[in-house]
Amino acid sequence: MATATTAAAAAETAGRPVVNFITGNANKLREVRAILEPAGIAVRSEALDLPEVQGTLDDVTRAKCRAAAAAVAGPVLVEDTGLCFDALHGLPGPYIKWFMQSVGHVGLNNLLAAYEDKSAQAVATFGFCRGPGHEVLLFQGRTHGKIVPPRGPATFGWDPVFEYDGQTYAEMDKDEKNKISHRFKALEKLRAWIEAGGLAE
Repeated sequence: MATATTAAAAAETAGRPVVNFITGNANKLREVRAILEPAGIAVRSEALDLPEVQGTLDDVTRAKCRAAAAAVAGPVLVEDTGLCFDALHGLPGPYIKWFMQSVGHVGLNNLLAAYEDKSAQAVATFGFCRGPGHEVLLFQGRTHGKIVPPRGPATFGWDPVFEYDGQTYAEMDKDEKNKISHRFKALEKLRAWIEAGGLAE
């Protein structure tokens, strides 16, 4: 028998396409919902402990997506985010989470101390899979900016050191960021695919 909670959730998403976003990151979940839900796409969330593999941005996302699909035995959406320094040929890339934990915002700047080129790309790669054994579809967005000494609230990863058009992500209003971010660009591709009937195929 459905509980009141599940019944309410079903009513809330009735008639809307639904994606099951696998994340334990509340900030990411808020951004994904802020971008997809105005387009009529309901976002559910589930936290799983997924394996961290080595490889390219695409490799890491595919591996996470396959593991998540196997764990829930159904359709899933996962994301992997990278911060790619041009002077370092794309590093830290998909390993930015571990770099942030070990060296912090100042350390990220120090990685580029010997280089004049401070340019970087923020990259979001979403992977969607219908379930175990199915193909993983990728939707990727990139925003070009540069690495600067930290400015703004230090509440969301490396946002304080990534500058776009004169402001760091951390200094931007959330709605403003959600119109230009790497995550927005990737989710726009996902949204277009869903609106073209991708989930119904």
